[in-house]
Amino acid sequence: MIPLDRKYTALLSGPGTGPEAAVEGMRTCFEVLSLAAAIDRECAVRLGAHDLSEGRFVLLFLLQAAEGGLSPHELAEQAGVTRGTVTGLLDGLERSGFVRREENDIDRRKRTVRLTRDGAALVQRLAEEHGRWIGSLFADLSAAERDALRHLLGRVFARTETGMQTETADGGG
Repeated sequence: MIPLDRKYTALLSGPGTGPEAAVEGMRTCFEVLSLAAAIDRECAVRLGAHDLSEGRFVLLFLLQAAEGGLSPHELAEQAGVTRGTVTGLLDGLERSGFVRREENDIDRRKRTVRLTRDGAALVQRLAEEHGRWIGSLFADLSAAERDALRHLLGRVFARTETGMQTETADGGG
């Protein structure tokens, strides 16, 4: 059993949680949320050791895949964040010496963001390290167990508003 965050324990112990089946469903949901929070915290610690947040790491990863660099607008779109958020993330990455912004010779309003040598070396090392760590979390599961877990999580996701909207957008349901 996954230890629950205190807030979830409080919600389960409160009055009016409903019939036993509902409580067990809530407990399972809270275990998934507690697991996700634990992974997120450990990820933050691992990246923080390199003066990175998850957002900064994602931008470095996107830039690594873009040979000619990307504009701040493209980075925001690909990372799924606002332009303002990207600006703040890039400011930090630039101060750390991991990226540089280059002006366009033809249109000075346009900028291209590229990795520096230090940034490229860091993202290559961290992408491998991070991938191994994430993979290790599921190393004790067989391929069939991982498939079953993905299937079960997918069934739960389909019952959320986001999942229902995704299914409708994909032409299902």
